[in-house]
Amino acid sequence: MARTPVPLEIAQEPPGVLVMAWDDGHRSRHAFRLLRERCPCALCVDEWTGEQRLDPSKVSDGIHPKEIGRVGAYALKFTWSDGHLTGIYTFKFLREICECDTCARSRAGAR
Repeated sequence: MARTPVPLEIAQEPPGVLVMAWDDGHRSRHAFRLLRERCPCALCVDEWTGEQRLDPSKVSDGIHPKEIGRVGAYALKFTWSDGHLTGIYTFKFLREICECDTCARSRAGAR
């Protein structure tokens, strides 16, 4: 089983982007709005069907994390400016949804 990389640095870069430097050399980028839209918590995603409950049109363009914290050695937790705070974003999930050019090309090629 492959080891999941771990972020070494996490920075908020304007306008509305989270940048993460990982211990395997990867550098990922995540738009705040997309991170909030992709929240994996049970309030935002149906636990049984996987269907998204959160209406993306309800997420403000100005959404941003007020706090970012670690959850053990495997995830991050965000407190969002809209008050939402129940999502736990595993490192594996964050890598899967990375928006950098390399990851976007890799996903497009896999389709």
